[in-house]
Amino acid sequence: MSHHSAPASPHVWKFFRTGGLDQVLLESAADLRALIHLDQKLWVALSCPVKGLELDEQTLALIDSDKDGRIRVPELIAAVDWACARLKDPALLLRGDDALPLSAIHDASADGKVLAASARQILANLGKLDPRAAGEAALTVADATDTTKIFAATPINGDGVIPPEAASDAGTQALIKDIIASVGATKDRTGSDGVTAAQVETFFNELAAYVAWVERSAMAEIAILGDATEGAVAAVRAVRAKVDDYFSRCRLAAFDGRALAALNRSETEYLAIASKDLTITVDEVAGFPLARIEAVKPLPLLAGINPAWVAALARLHASAVVPVFGDEKTALSEGDWRALNARLAPYETWLGTKAGSVVEKLGVDRARSLLASPARAVLQELLARDKALEPEFKAMSDVVKLVRYTRDLRTLLHNFVNFADFYSPNRLAVFQAGHLFLDSRCTELCVRIDAPNPLAAMSRAYIAYCALTRAGSPTMNIAACFTQGDSDYLFVGRHGVFYDRQGRDWDAVITGIVDNPISIRQAFWSPYKKFVRMIEEQVAKRAAAADAAASAQLAGAAEKTVNVDKAKVAPPPPPGAPKKVDVGTVAAIGVAITGAVSALTLILGYVFGLSAWQYPLVLLGLILVISGPSMIIAWIKLRQRTVGPILDGNGWAINGRVKINIPFGTALTDVARLPANAQRTLDDPYEDKETARQRRQLIAILVLAALAAIAIFIRWDHNRRGRYFWQPAPVATVVVPAAAPAPAAAAPEAKK
Repeated sequence: MSHHSAPASPHVWKFFRTGGLDQVLLESAADLRALIHLDQKLWVALSCPVKGLELDEQTLALIDSDKDGRIRVPELIAAVDWACARLKDPALLLRGDDALPLSAIHDASADGKVLAASARQILANLGKLDPRAAGEAALTVADATDTTKIFAATPINGDGVIPPEAASDAGTQALIKDIIASVGATKDRTGSDGVTAAQVETFFNELAAYVAWVERSAMAEIAILGDATEGAVAAVRAVRAKVDDYFSRCRLAAFDGRALAALNRSETEYLAIASKDLTITVDEVAGFPLARIEAVKPLPLLAGINPAWVAALARLHASAVVPVFGDEKTALSEGDWRALNARLAPYETWLGTKAGSVVEKLGVDRARSLLASPARAVLQELLARDKALEPEFKAMSDVVKLVRYTRDLRTLLHNFVNFADFYSPNRLAVFQAGHLFLDSRCTELCVRIDAPNPLAAMSRAYIAYCALTRAGSPTMNIAACFTQGDSDYLFVGRHGVFYDRQGRDWDAVITGIVDNPISIRQAFWSPYKKFVRMIEEQVAKRAAAADAAASAQLAGAAEKTVNVDKAKVAPPPPPGAPKKVDVGTVAAIGVAITGAVSALTLILGYVFGLSAWQYPLVLLGLILVISGPSMIIAWIKLRQRTVGPILDGNGWAINGRVKINIPFGTALTDVARLPANAQRTLDDPYEDKETARQRRQLIAILVLAALAAIAIFIRWDHNRRGRYFWQPAPVATVVVPAAAPAPAAAAPEAKK
């Protein structure tokens, strides 16, 4: 299959859209068989970790064929194909049942028949295969993984390990125990100690080597004293270093007599130990020479020797000197010592080539007996019987694998090929570790992490990193995403309670924050809250500065009071000329005041020039100017929220853009709400009655003032317009003036 695209396939895929993401729908056996042809670019994930998920790690380890701690697309496809080939109807994998019916195993092939037989053998060993029982026999994960019970009925179980109970006779059982004591044990499937073919071979090889080594010691030139040779060698070895030291000191004394005092130790050294309670084994005495050092002096063995070495030299005399030189030999010259070592050297050399030491404790007689008996052949026959059962019992591990795949592949596919579980209202994704309760909210998008991930901020989600602790459990870290509400009371050090998927409760504390918008409502109020916080900070700073100034004044007054008797009366300062006010400063102040008054006049003129219905629009526009930018930014970021960068830091390789839109984010985080049928009593016994009364009075006064202001405004507007603003404007009547009459014609003059 190409790494870039899948080969063409006649299979018709179905897709569903959730969270703005097109995801492939897996609903039939044909979908599973065709999964190899699905383009990887359409998979939601390309890799996921084996550890840290809410899915059985043993199942994930079976899928992880290269054991690199990651599951990738080819490994998941191989697991699906393997399971499909062993089931009559692979659609069973999409149900996620805990039990595998024996009738569901595809037993038409030779491998399938062995698999079905192994499944029946497991149920038989567990005592759960009863032909008379009603219903179909099925195997669960718990049954298949209970190896102690499965293999307890037969110690010969194809694992290559023979425990003592695999033998029917006591002699063979004792031999297996001897092998375990000599070369070690190997655990079999039931947990019992046993031996493998390699350990049996090693044991008998060691027996043969040990017997051969012992037989070589019987040669006359090696064991010169017979059975007493070993004791003589041990006595020589015990004093060899001290005897060599003695003769070396004697040779040095023969070279220069001035060294005698130093070679015999000084008097001060004897004085140092003379004050102690001496014993013949005290370390200080044992470090002194064996006897008094003199030039070319033989070593006395029975008298005049260091008290700490009396017993050792007595053993040397009895075990080595007397058998070699005779009873009359009570002192050894340097030549005698060398001759004694030379006589015993072959035996020491033989000791150095010792073989079969791991079986030496059995003794040479037991070793010879085992080599001469058919015990080795008996063990080999047991191992051969065990080997013959290997295919059948190996198939049991395939049964365990198939049962696990039947239960867990559905979950993995719906959290890898698609994210159906993540967007499902009834299921949690495998990366969701549990629920965090904090700040009157419960968030279910909690991902287990090793450490904060710098890329997590690119998810555009508000993330609270929390450390989880529980008695008797190692500390765990999560990244909890808050997708509803506000962040006013979410800060480092805040405590909550986390419930994992097993229902166990953990103490949670916030250790870090990735700040992003949580909701548009939060963005609307954000500028006002920031403004209030700025005022609070400025008031706090001014109060702190005033407090510091007052403290400084009090300290100065106290110092003056204490030192009043030391103060000198200073002459009054000479009257100085009054400070002149800078003309430029006065001019600048005047210009600023004039500009402010002009701007205020312009604004008020514009405001009072509006109609009454326009004032709410102005107020709304002012609110939009203040809150609009933060709301727009929040809206953009909320549309960009995605879970991919969070999971990338946890070992995932997310391929699709798994978005968390506003409706889905609301579903991921629950905010505390009273039940629908709850009854609420507003009578608070600890309420500050006086403050509440004053608050109600203030609200009433503000409402009355607002109503009065509205009435005054309406009256003012009526006087200005001559009508109320809800009355239509009067229609203007145009009066056209009448035309002036034409002047009368002048009467003609009468004729005279």
